[in-house]
Amino acid sequence: MYEPIRTKPVVHRMGGDPDDYPHSSRAEALDIQLGGHLAALLAVTDELGLDEAAAEISVQVARLRRAQPVRAPREPATDTAALHRRAHDLAARALLVAASRADTTVAILAAERMDAHAAALKSPDLAGAL
Repeated sequence: MYEPIRTKPVVHRMGGDPDDYPHSSRAEALDIQLGGHLAALLAVTDELGLDEAAAEISVQVARLRRAQPVRAPREPATDTAALHRRAHDLAARALLVAASRADTTVAILAAERMDAHAAALKSPDLAGAL
């Protein structure tokens, strides 16, 4: 019913050894993923104007990426409730990756940020904006 494949796979046609192609380990892939989540959290934290928290996150991004993160100039936040929800979600993602990578420093930082953003969403100052 099906015709057999008559050509060799592309990897074999290109020649070379499979070791010639770049590969990353699981730990490297998790570092990249965690650095991305933290960089996104840093951007939202900067937008919220939380300088102390942004400094802590920046240190971890620099450690994971081996370079200082690029930081955009802060603009006034328009919808702080949406930003707090976004930051909470990003911190949760960072926590999951940090746990799978056994990075307790980032896991603690992410859990603290989740708590802070959840508390900000429940505060009476923000309740009127919701």
